[in-house]
Amino acid sequence: MDLVFRDRFLDLWRKHFGGAELPLVFQYTDELGEGPLSPKRNAVVCIVGQLDKPRRGETLYFNAEGVNCRGGKRYMGFAQTIMPGFEYFLSCGIPGKLKGEHYKKAPEFADAMIKRIPPYQAPGKYLVFKRWDKLTEDDQPEVVFFFAEADVLSALYSLANYDESDPNAVITPHCAGCAHIVHFPYLERLSDHPRAVIGMFDIHARPYVQKSVLSFAAPMSKFRRMVDNMDDSFLPRELWTRVKRRITPSPY
Repeated sequence: MDLVFRDRFLDLWRKHFGGAELPLVFQYTDELGEGPLSPKRNAVVCIVGQLDKPRRGETLYFNAEGVNCRGGKRYMGFAQTIMPGFEYFLSCGIPGKLKGEHYKKAPEFADAMIKRIPPYQAPGKYLVFKRWDKLTEDDQPEVVFFFAEADVLSALYSLANYDESDPNAVITPHCAGCAHIVHFPYLERLSDHPRAVIGMFDIHARPYVQKSVLSFAAPMSKFRRMVDNMDDSFLPRELWTRVKRRITPSPY
């Protein structure tokens, strides 16, 4: 990571967003550095629920063995298949065998949706999450993502659209919470015109974030443009100055 760019964003963030929570980043690596490795667990644990640690400034590593949520394992690139009958899990279930979550009206809707979400192979043994201010010159983050309240989210959304003519420069796919911050923005980095992703609408993930918070994620190439545009955009203008007074200071 270019530390000049890291610090430039920190200065601009404080200038335009006050005490709002800093973003997190993730990257793949084959080296287990400083910071805990998410342990292997018996009970299924949501990935989003474990991100409180990096939100507080602690680097956190995941590998395939430490992710026991099957959806999370696939959306983090540690598996390319998903459990048999997942379309029934997302919809009506299988009586006496599998509880259904009723996120889809019927299994065929769920199955068709799953087939439209392409898997990818994790390019490293570990997936590392860090807070932006903890980045070092050895880091090469792939995606930046925020846990943001509505006013901050509106500004990030507007900034992501600032240099775009496409009205769909920000997307909101129907998927798991971890897919909103990892899977979809990671794939977007391969696009000639990468889009940002708003998410955290997954009911399973909602208990692990504050009730007024959603997520916003962008590949680094997209995010660098957003940072470059900050001072020329609406952010220094009078209307945003009025709105940003309402931003809740970060508890982290």
